[in-house]
Parts: sequence; structure tokens; C-alpha cells
Amino acid sequence: MKSELPIITSDRLLLRIGIQEDIPSILKYFIDNKAYLTPYYPTWAEHFFTAEYWNYQVENNFLEFIHDQSLKLFIFPKKQPTKIIGTINFSNFVKGAAHFCYVGYSLAEAEQGKGYMTEALKVATDYVFQELNLHRIMANYMPHNQRSGNVLKRLGFVVEGYARDYLLINGKWQDHILTSLTNPKWEPYENR
Repeated sequence: MKSELPIITSDRLLLRIGIQEDIPSILKYFIDNKAYLTPYYPTWAEHFFTAEYWNYQVENNFLEFIHDQSLKLFIFPKKQPTKIIGTINFSNFVKGAAHFCYVGYSLAEAEQGKGYMTEALKVATDYVFQELNLHRIMANYMPHNQRSGNVLKRLGFVVEGYARDYLLINGKWQDHILTSLTNPKWEPYENR
């Protein structure tokens, strides 16, 4: 079990798990970007845009991290360390013979086209490989979301397939392109 929460940094960004003090910023991020993100998200949970929902979610994200089940990060600009501009969620950690997880991410509409997601996802995947010792990260995107596909391609994710009606996004089953990135430096725990 882990004892401290990671702070992951890049040239321009800071990534970390949300804490109670972040809830107003979390709500602002999702409320400000609701219309932009809705076509790419599952149907919003009933109380998603409330402090009560995020009180629970922040605590649950912390517990999932310390129990090696997920790593759910918020992206902050270093120059504005209380402003959330995106999310990166590594989820469904599977160990044993697999050592893999899934990643999903979002970026504020106003921050598109600045290279932030490529920068954030690069340092986040490095952390997951080096510190959490996962071997494989899988990311899936809808064929019409070419921006997302381009980010994954830049980071070395390899297309592995096409899944019809894969995820229920915004109330409709959507096809997805399946990609993955593997850790070339993975070692069994006993060798670390």
C-alpha cells in the first residue's frame, strides 16, 4: 500500500490526485466544459455537478490509489496551480499475469491545441510504468475524435483493433479504435 500521493510534473504542468480543497476547481472545470465534453463522456452521473458527489469521489479516488486500483489525476498549469485544465484517469488496474490498465483523459476546450495533453499524458504514462510497474496501458477513442488519436500516436500507442458499439457515450453505443502502449522496461517485482 502506498503512503504518499504523487505529484507529477512536466515543463508546464503539474498532475496530482484531487483533494477536498480542489472541489470548487473540479466543479468549475466540469461545469465550464460540460457542453464541450458531453459528446465524449458517458451520461453524467445524477449528482456529478455537485460538491457532495465530488466529496465522495475525491475520497474514493484516494482509496483506489492507495489500494493499487487506479490513478485519477487532475492537470494544473504550473503558473496557476489551483486551476484545473484537464484530467487523466488510469483505471481498472489488473496485476497477476496481466499488469495492465486503461487510460482516459479530457482537456478544457479553451486549452486545446497547446500540446498540454501530449505533455501531461507523457509524464503520466512514464509514472505509471516506472513507479507503478504496469506493463501495458490501453486507450480507446472514437474514430471521429482524431485529436485524441493523434495524441496517442505521438506518444507511441499502437492501434490494435476496432470495436463496434464498444462504449455507451452520451447515451449512444459508439465504435472505438483500440490502442495500447507497453512498458519496455517492465520487470517483475522481485527484480526491482
